[in-house]
Amino acid sequence: MRAMWTAATGMKSQQFNIDTIANNLSNVNTTGYKTQRAEFKDLFYTNLKRTNIVDEEGRPVNLEVGHGVMPVATKRDFRPGSFIETNGTFDFAIDGEGFFAVMLPNGEIRYTRDGSFKLSVDGDEAMLVTSEGYIVLSEDEDEIYIEAGVTDITVDELGYITGLDEDGEPVDLGRLGLFRFVNPEGLQSEGLNLYSETVASGEGILIEAEEMNSRIVQGYLEASNVQVVDEMVKMITAQRAYEINSKTIQTSDEMLQIINNLKR
Repeated sequence: MRAMWTAATGMKSQQFNIDTIANNLSNVNTTGYKTQRAEFKDLFYTNLKRTNIVDEEGRPVNLEVGHGVMPVATKRDFRPGSFIETNGTFDFAIDGEGFFAVMLPNGEIRYTRDGSFKLSVDGDEAMLVTSEGYIVLSEDEDEIYIEAGVTDITVDELGYITGLDEDGEPVDLGRLGLFRFVNPEGLQSEGLNLYSETVASGEGILIEAEEMNSRIVQGYLEASNVQVVDEMVKMITAQRAYEINSKTIQTSDEMLQIINNLKR
């Protein structure tokens, strides 16, 4: 029976939906995480009778039956999350659009909203890196070094990094690179709070200081934008949809059993 296979696609799709919701809930405390939403489309239809209007007479509508549903996309919601105060010198949150850029050991560039940075000491200098040791890039896509003896490091809203040397004189340490994308939803998630650019997202575009609509906040981190209550409601809805699809399979099986018993 067609209903069995149709309901099976519904169960598979709702399982995928639950998987997506579970991933959102598991990352509720992940810095900079953006919630995902599964999207679905119906499958092709069998036309049993087509419309046939001749001289304003005939069948005005089709007689057709569908074959179920399939997942087609997981859309990521890039709305900002709430800010968590850490008072960390190298903790940064982006208030608005934009991504920090980091360099992997193989030289490839990735993007992140996680501004929990650290210092990697190399001789008399220290370099700004992520928790995994990936290099944080400046607006010129270079490393950001903190010279020995520099204290009172501050980052303004535009991303300019300054400090005081041993004589109390201000030192310019560069500017954090902040990049935007024409279509951020086209970015590919790679784990570790990193995204890579794709053809769909377009290349990363540097946000110049004079063009910034966002601001960088020092001493704060951006929390996940997952709304637990919303995800729980989605989970209940998906569970009920899964149950009703399984009930459809059970009902179809009972109908087949009745047909098979007719010959007895």
